Amino acid sequence: MQTTKLSTQSILPLTCSRSGTCCFGKAVMLNPWELLCFSKEKKITPREFRDLYCNFGGIQLQFNGKTDKKGQQACSQYVDNFGCSVHQGRPLACRLYPLGRQIQFDKAQYIYEGDKFPCLTDCAEVLELPKLSVGEYLKGQEADLFEKAQDEYLNVMQNIADIAFELLLDSGLAASGDKKTLATWREIGKEAPELLAKRIGKTWIDCLMIPEITDDIENPIAYAQKHNDLLLLKAQEEFGSVQTLQELHEASVLIIGIALHLARGLGANPKEIAEHWIEIAKSHGAKE
Repeated sequence: MQTTKLSTQSILPLTCSRSGTCCFGKAVMLNPWELLCFSKEKKITPREFRDLYCNFGGIQLQFNGKTDKKGQQACSQYVDNFGCSVHQGRPLACRLYPLGRQIQFDKAQYIYEGDKFPCLTDCAEVLELPKLSVGEYLKGQEADLFEKAQDEYLNVMQNIADIAFELLLDSGLAASGDKKTLATWREIGKEAPELLAKRIGKTWIDCLMIPEITDDIENPIAYAQKHNDLLLLKAQEEFGSVQTLQELHEASVLIIGIALHLARGLGANPKEIAEHWIEIAKSHGAKE
């Protein structure tokens, strides 16, 4: 798929037209802090927001509203002739649209699909609006805290995966000649989100997406770090005393599933990440 890369100085018609076109037919993924922000703006609890408006345990926003002329359904938060009903709590994906964001060599790059700016297809009226640099657009969208949340949750994702590596590599499981653990990692990487959420189970899904954190909720870095500590503590309590090879296998599989489910909520490709982790494990002696 062709993409166009931009610097923050690039000038494009990035002022939002507020026609609502971007609120139809999209797949908006959420990290836990974004789910919290949505719930605060909606004035309900994160659990209530998740259960009412999200799919797969909270990692994806529902698009089950009215349909547009293309037959695409609106976001669950879209109000006809008004727009987003929780605009101040919208996630990074909405703040960046139509741009995407990728991290390479610890530096953020902004992209869009194709060689023609996407908004010009359905929102040609943006040509009548002032043009902004990408940097100006990001500032106007107040994207900074949401980018920090995204980056910190990438660290959380890797920290969760590290537990799965320890259960496989440092416990004697890999040394036993085990081959089924990496095979299951690969299977999970290909698994549909609804199946993976079911595999993980309600208790872990709740811990992953609606953690019991009441302070530092305005600071995404501190929030994500506290969330990280809660997840690691739960893993230690649940798997710290496992001994048999079967128990170690099951624990490693569950933990890698949790990491991959979070990865999907961060907009990453679980299959590609699973393959990357499998290669790392094999380079440290695991077999497949």
